[in-house]
Amino acid sequence: MATPAYFKEIGIKKFIPGIAWFFVVLTLVCIPGEDLPKVDNWMIEINYDKLIHVGIFGLLALLFMFPVLRSSFSYKEKIYFFIKVALAVVVWGYTTEVIQKFFIQGRSYDLTDWLADSIGGIAAGVFCWWRLKRFKAS
Repeated sequence: MATPAYFKEIGIKKFIPGIAWFFVVLTLVCIPGEDLPKVDNWMIEINYDKLIHVGIFGLLALLFMFPVLRSSFSYKEKIYFFIKVALAVVVWGYTTEVIQKFFIQGRSYDLTDWLADSIGGIAAGVFCWWRLKRFKAS
């Protein structure tokens, strides 16, 4: 299998933070429900966990997008990469819900968590596109 162009040009070292965060997310997903910290009712009422999902998955996407954002790839190549990463994060978010449903005791399958994960990944892509567009105009 050929090494992708972005690894050749940028170097895999720049992607290590994203790879490491991927495994942190996997670890968090695999925490059994009874081991999760208990929270006050008001935090449950404001759906604080959805904000956490947006942040965790948004950071995951950003850590993979930033090395390409700062590369010498063309505008079009960068946009395609951002779209691929955002879609990969959406798929990973759904996968984590399936993992929790079938393999993690005390955890459940929640489509609103997946929606929050997806929003995080897509928001990261939009942010990187905005930065790219902003600096292209400068």
